[in-house]
Amino acid sequence: MTNFSLLLTTSPLASQDIASALQFAKASLTAGYKIDQVFLYQDAVLSAAPDIDLPADEPNLSQQLADFCLQYRIPLLYCVTAAEKRGIVVVSSGFIAAGLAEFAMRLTDSKLVQF
Repeated sequence: MTNFSLLLTTSPLASQDIASALQFAKASLTAGYKIDQVFLYQDAVLSAAPDIDLPADEPNLSQQLADFCLQYRIPLLYCVTAAEKRGIVVVSSGFIAAGLAEFAMRLTDSKLVQF
């Protein structure tokens, strides 16, 4: 069985990468594959910020990602250094602080898919 690790690097406000990652993850699980982790790096760490106020007509993809990972017990990691550089010191529930070293160690038996 193939295991995947998902890496997101772009802002949740500037792209549809979270939606694409969610679609990929759902299809992978349906097909019998496993998602080992989701790692937020660079501007993707903005997904972990609890104070983003979206317009009512926009879906909260960050919350959808957090809910999905919680439901399927997939670790949702964010790069703590990237978050600190962007002024994020408090994060929403469901997000786990990690570093690049931890992310790399978890890649041992996974295929990396970047969004």
